[in-house]
Amino acid sequence: MLLSLEPRGYESRPMLWLSPLLAALLTLISGALLFVALGHPPLETLRVLLIDPVSDLYGVSELLVKALPILLCALGLAVVYNARIWNIGAEGQLLIGALAGSALAVNIIDWDSRWALPLTLAAGTLGGSAWAGLCAWLRTQFNANEILTSIMLNYIALNLLLFAVHGPLKDPEGFNFPESAMFGDATRLPQLFEDLRVHGGFYFALLALVVIWVLLHRSFLGFQIKVLGLDKRAAGFVGFREKRLVWIALLISGALAGLAGVAEVTGPIGQLVPQVSPGYGYAAITVAFLGRLNPIGILFASLLMALLYLGGENAQMAANLPQSITQLFQGMVLFFLLACDVLILYRPRLKGWSRKPHTSALEPEPAA
Repeated sequence: MLLSLEPRGYESRPMLWLSPLLAALLTLISGALLFVALGHPPLETLRVLLIDPVSDLYGVSELLVKALPILLCALGLAVVYNARIWNIGAEGQLLIGALAGSALAVNIIDWDSRWALPLTLAAGTLGGSAWAGLCAWLRTQFNANEILTSIMLNYIALNLLLFAVHGPLKDPEGFNFPESAMFGDATRLPQLFEDLRVHGGFYFALLALVVIWVLLHRSFLGFQIKVLGLDKRAAGFVGFREKRLVWIALLISGALAGLAGVAEVTGPIGQLVPQVSPGYGYAAITVAFLGRLNPIGILFASLLMALLYLGGENAQMAANLPQSITQLFQGMVLFFLLACDVLILYRPRLKGWSRKPHTSALEPEPAA
């Protein structure tokens, strides 16, 4: 028997939403087989990876802390990806947001004004938006491929951040560690609960979730963005200006990534360090597709990705697994998602081996 794929001729709506679930199931099965190959009990290790990190209230709060930057970046990516603008630069925009906010925060450490925090958050948001604006400018003025430019800008952003923490923003009393001074209390996001690290960025994430949902599903601008993504020529025929939409989509995406970065340094970290992001911007790409570019789906996908981050750290300590196990699971999720997405447009079918045509006894013998 042979397994073949037949074109459906239409897009299967059930498979559109079942594909992420199927990808998650295949990832779990593959992970269990991997743990067996590494000599670890599969069920016990999966429990350490996926259940133990959220077994108490503190673990749930850590899950939210991890999910916030991923959610913000992925919501921004949902906007650009709906327009078929392939921005891979959320990581760099997050880093520039953290850098811009930190540059202001370390210079107003002594401020006691209530405007210190809004100004710091605005600096980070504008920094991320401006960094994404570079991609928009290169694409609209020189027709440069935004995939290449945004990837290269990620590396430039990382090196700018490293330069800052080793140079102008380095804490002179920090025992030569590459980090800035701790921010003043006026520029720190407040904690929502005592003894838990969930901070005020939680409200920004919820607000962004609602705003992006309304933008994509209930606004004329969102309609224009979707039309641009579906058919660029049709968008031009009805008068939608492509360059304007490219600028708007990328600026929104960069602003949300920048907000994620500045929320990290003003929230749980409290200073600028080289390890601001363990790859939140890259993980957001997987999350955006796992959530089907829908804000509600992205919310659940962000929680899953945050759980993988927490589980990876827990498995490293409890089961002596390598730190790269998190990236491995992220890669498997994306791989299986892309593989399962084939079933949206194609139907699997088993075919038998080709047989010799059967000749009925009632059929006349061919003439000699």
